[in-house]
Amino acid sequence: MEQNSAEILTRPAQWADVDELFSGKGEPGRCWCRWFSIPGKAWNDTPAEGLREQLKSAFDAGPEPGVIALKDGVPVGWCAVEPRHCYPRIERSQILRSAGAAAADGDDVWSVSCFVVAPGHRRGGIASDLLAAAVGHAFANGARIIEGYPVDPSLRPKAGSSDLYHGTVSVFARAGFEAIPTSVPGRAVMRLLRPGAAAPE
Repeated sequence: MEQNSAEILTRPAQWADVDELFSGKGEPGRCWCRWFSIPGKAWNDTPAEGLREQLKSAFDAGPEPGVIALKDGVPVGWCAVEPRHCYPRIERSQILRSAGAAAADGDDVWSVSCFVVAPGHRRGGIASDLLAAAVGHAFANGARIIEGYPVDPSLRPKAGSSDLYHGTVSVFARAGFEAIPTSVPGRAVMRLLRPGAAAPE
């Protein structure tokens, strides 16, 4: 599935595009979007190249673990989205427990875990384009519920890039996600139900 917004093309990611985007300077090239996938001591023991290989392995196993945004053929953004069980840190997180995780368990629950937008392309709506593509990708691959864990800048005005890679509440709200109350100030669990699917009890 491909989507266009102005000059931005979004679609399920290809490894070569993600490798190019992440290989520049900055946090993506240090974590390779594997923070939520590797808990505890294993994270500390895994070098950046090992993280890169783990993300590549996720592509090899399929379906694609995220979507990419391209401008003139150049990758400028990425959004990670996979079944939630791929992310043990999320499943064990305080924010998810406080939102009643048991109401949305199973292989058909997917998580939007991370956004990366290249410098020079931020604040231009790419995160919204990526989220729309992530929703389409997850539903096309069997998701019944899609979750996000965004930051509310109105409650966390000093939130920096180390927080905002989760996305913001406003981006998820515009995409139709609904907030689930949590006990973590400034952090939300937001869920989107596949049209026609029964809501979790």
